[in-house]
Amino acid sequence: MLRITELKLPLDHPDEALREAIVQRLGIRDEQLLSFNLFKRSYDARKKNSELLFIYTIDLEASNEAELLSKFADDRNIGPAPDVTYKFVGQAPAGLQERPIVVGFGPCGIFAGLLLAQMGFKPIILERGKEVRQRTKDTWGLWRKSVLNPESNVQFGEGGAGTFSDGKLYSQIKDPQHHGRKVLEEFVKAGAPDEILYINKPHIGTFRLTGMVEQMRQDMIALGAEVRFQEKVTDLLIEDGQLTGVVLESGEQLHSRHVVLALGHSARDTFRMLHAKGVYMEAKPFSVGFRIEHPQTLIDKARLGKYAGHPKLGAADYKLVYHAKNGRSVYSFCMCPGGTVVAATSEPGRVVTNGMSQYSRNERNANSGIVVGIDPERDYPGGPLAGIELQERLEAHAYVMGGSNYQAPAQLVGDFVAGRPSTALGSVEPSYKPGVTLGDLAPSLPDFAIEAIREALPAFDRQIKGYNLHDAVLTGIETRTSSPLRITRGEDYQSLNIKGLFPAGEGAGYAGGILSAGVDGIRIAEAVARDMLGL
Repeated sequence: MLRITELKLPLDHPDEALREAIVQRLGIRDEQLLSFNLFKRSYDARKKNSELLFIYTIDLEASNEAELLSKFADDRNIGPAPDVTYKFVGQAPAGLQERPIVVGFGPCGIFAGLLLAQMGFKPIILERGKEVRQRTKDTWGLWRKSVLNPESNVQFGEGGAGTFSDGKLYSQIKDPQHHGRKVLEEFVKAGAPDEILYINKPHIGTFRLTGMVEQMRQDMIALGAEVRFQEKVTDLLIEDGQLTGVVLESGEQLHSRHVVLALGHSARDTFRMLHAKGVYMEAKPFSVGFRIEHPQTLIDKARLGKYAGHPKLGAADYKLVYHAKNGRSVYSFCMCPGGTVVAATSEPGRVVTNGMSQYSRNERNANSGIVVGIDPERDYPGGPLAGIELQERLEAHAYVMGGSNYQAPAQLVGDFVAGRPSTALGSVEPSYKPGVTLGDLAPSLPDFAIEAIREALPAFDRQIKGYNLHDAVLTGIETRTSSPLRITRGEDYQSLNIKGLFPAGEGAGYAGGILSAGVDGIRIAEAVARDMLGL
């Protein structure tokens, strides 16, 4: 199997042109190309009005592969295709009595549970929230009626926080074992479109994720897994530094010497319990900011030029970074083309925002987090729980600023940059539900964050024309960009001081987004399997 990279073709090329381009690139006859597979497709839109090209990575079989490898030995874009086939680390022996426990059923917990089930370990999976269909109804209860269910919402429930997001499936993590490919293949098996295997920035969208999560749950159950909803872990059973099980809110004890902690970044009560039990953890950096909304047509035109609106490209996205004079970094986060800003709190009396898109990405606005990095040593000293406490203070204040009814405080970009309150909306209608309360966002975040964002927005306009649009809307606040702490683990993926406890995923500080969380779930399942098999 050979791989060709950087194979470029015009945007509107016919299907047969790809085969012709491969044959021409290799200098072979058509019959010598036995088969080919599209591994990756991207495009470069940096020169907005020049010809836009698709850039392909192709895996292929040819009748003269040895000859071609020799011929192109010095060509960095032609070589052997890597083996991306997933290989299990082992299989559970027949009659194994112990069952590993997975706490949390977001992307990390799903893949930890799935891999353990596929290896025959029959895991018990505990999720504090509800199954995804009922969870969706509860989430809409907040958005439409301002009624919050603290255990069933954007953060808690089957599928985790990633279910109510853009469903982005790309990451910048190092993945030498191609675990990310396993994640994508499992999603396709569960109902995701095949294109997520090859497009450069794949996404699924909330509605499709719902059905996929259900299918993956059924696959696990068919392999012997047990999935239990509305089961919150409230204590750990520990003997001489060895975990022996967990205690549920009902008082039931489940015994196992292998427990995966796949908590989301909002499981604050569980973090506090773990800290009280002496589980080693440390504060880590995270970010705070706002959601910004522009007309999607503005972003399309700025990013794609004459190709804006082309059906093969869809809604355009962006990624921005700015280093402010006060030493702070401001960057776009979780950009959602053609999406909506959503209420994402999991606790009464607090306001938190996030972004969400459907697969079609056809809503009128583009939205993204515009956030500022903060550091525990400089900004919130006080131990591993200090970041949680900072988040809680900011979210409670935002709740009051919004009117104490789950509406969010908001401000027009032009007024924010000028330092004056907003009193009326302009051409951009905010998508946040239950609604927004216009005013001055300056009191909602630390002064250094406000100063940095005010400086960054006009600077971003130099990269995306119109970004500093006066009528664009800032909605506050975004605080849960990542976990504010890390439940530190060793090279064996176990807690540094509690053997048998396997911290994993975004809540434990080891992932950020669906793909990286899924990859970490696979890694942690492999570590559990090795330990249980004595490998």
